[in-house]
Order: sequence, then structure tokens, then C-alpha cells
Amino acid sequence: MPKHFYTLLIIPHKKKDSVKKFLATPRHFRLATTLLVALFCFLGYCAVDYLTIKLEQMELFNLRRLTSTQQEQIDTLEGKITFFERKLAELKQVDEKIRTMAMDLAGKPRKASRKETAPAREQALGVGGPMPAGETGADKLTSLNRHMDRLLEDASARERSLAELQEFLRAQRSIAAVTPNLWPVTGWVTSEFGPRANPFGGRREFHSGMDIAAKLGAPIQAPADGIVANVEKRPDLGLLIKVEHGRGIFTLYAHLFRSAVSKGQMVKRGEVLGYVGNSGRSTGAHLHYSVNLNGVYVNPRKYLP
Repeated sequence: MPKHFYTLLIIPHKKKDSVKKFLATPRHFRLATTLLVALFCFLGYCAVDYLTIKLEQMELFNLRRLTSTQQEQIDTLEGKITFFERKLAELKQVDEKIRTMAMDLAGKPRKASRKETAPAREQALGVGGPMPAGETGADKLTSLNRHMDRLLEDASARERSLAELQEFLRAQRSIAAVTPNLWPVTGWVTSEFGPRANPFGGRREFHSGMDIAAKLGAPIQAPADGIVANVEKRPDLGLLIKVEHGRGIFTLYAHLFRSAVSKGQMVKRGEVLGYVGNSGRSTGAHLHYSVNLNGVYVNPRKYLP
């Protein structure tokens, strides 16, 4: 028997049970301690490994949920891009139709300048369509970014085109506002523009305007916007009004009964300039109406509807 040993007694609470006795040497204690330490290390390793697996599972679950959310967002963005692309294509078609109508309104030929037709040639009118099939993740994001870049370029081009169209229409509106294209008075033409027999003597002469017979005192309206350049009386034309319209155009109204405007006054299309009279060399109440372009009298009928 070893010199040093330990006795372990297990005493039951019930008296009828016998006391159990165990003898243990220091070697036994060392072995038990080693086993306990090994068991503790094993359990600790198992606990750490279990916690690591649980954390990885939680992270994987969160990544899957994030991926699902991102996929939904990508699908939504894809749908919005497709919708925006379709609307942009429709806007291009409207832009082209308006541009064609504007060219026709301006009296230009269908084959417009390069600046006017370049956007139409460079960009197709009917673009659009779904995203390429089979793309996911980074590939789909790359495709979406390319689509978005192209749409932004198209939108910028369309913005420039609409700005040009707006400027063109503004210029056309300004030109139309100062172009005399209304009858100044209601009546009937008694003498056309061009060669004619002088009503006083029958001698051949060049008539620089047209004579419009009308009721004495009938109002005379401005056929376009302008500035009254002169109001005067002359022996041959009687009381007359000259209106400057810009762009080298002025109109003349003669044989008036009375003027309703004064020199330097701005007038708008349709505004009353004066009233039909019989002043100067005239055979009856009428309006002598002339249009001068860049210093040359032209036929007023070219400007009348």
C-alpha cells in the first residue's frame, strides 16, 4: 500500500445504507485533474465551435435576407428604367413630330439643316426593351448602370433638342408677330399692286400698294406688331401712317380720315391705327395699303391670308 493516500467516504442519509469508502493516491488525483482539465477544454472548444456556427448561420441568414431585398430593389429599378426608357422614346417621337410641324409652319423644306436633324439621325425613335436574361448580382448592376448612363445621355440630347426647338418656336413667334399677315380693313380691292392706269388722266403708272374700298370711318387695324414711324399729311396720299415692323418691313396706310395713333407709339396686331377716309388725291373712301421690304415695295397679297 502506498505511504500517502486519501480516503473518500460517502455517508448516506439513511442509516440502513452502508458507508462507502474509496482510497485514492496522489497519482489518482493528478490523473483526475488532468481528465477534468481535458474535459473542460473539450467542452470549451465545443461551446466556441457551436457559437461560431450559430454566428455564421445568423450572418448567412442576414446575407440571404439582404440579397433578397437587394434583388427586389434591382427588379424594381429595372422596371422603372424600362418605363423611363419607353417614355423617353415616346418623348422623342413627339419631339420629332413637333419639329416637323415647326419646319412646315416656317415654310422650310423637309430636309432641314444638319443641326436640326442630327438628333433624329443619331437616336432611334423606337428604343426600349427588357434587360438581358440570365444576369444576376454584379452583372445585372453593371447592365443597369450602363442602361442608366445611356438614358441620361438620351435625356440630355432630348433636353438640348427641346431647347433648340423652343428657341426656334420663340423666334418663329417673334417673326410671326411682326409679319403683316392680316387685312387692315374689311372691304373690296379696287386697284391691285403693280402697273395700272392712273384714275386721274389714265396715264400708265406703277401702283406701289393696293386700294381697298371701305365705308368712310371704318377702323383700320395693324396687321402686325410695330412702332409708328410717322403720321403726316401729303397732297397726294392725304393723311398717312407709316408703321415699322422690324426685319426690314414697314407698312403704309394712306387717304385716312383720322389717325388713332401718334409717332413713336408701339402698336400690337389688331390695334386700331386710324379710320378710312378720302383725303389727298382720291376718288372715294378707301385705304391705300403698301408693304415695303428692305426699301422695295412688294405685293401686299403675299402677306395676306
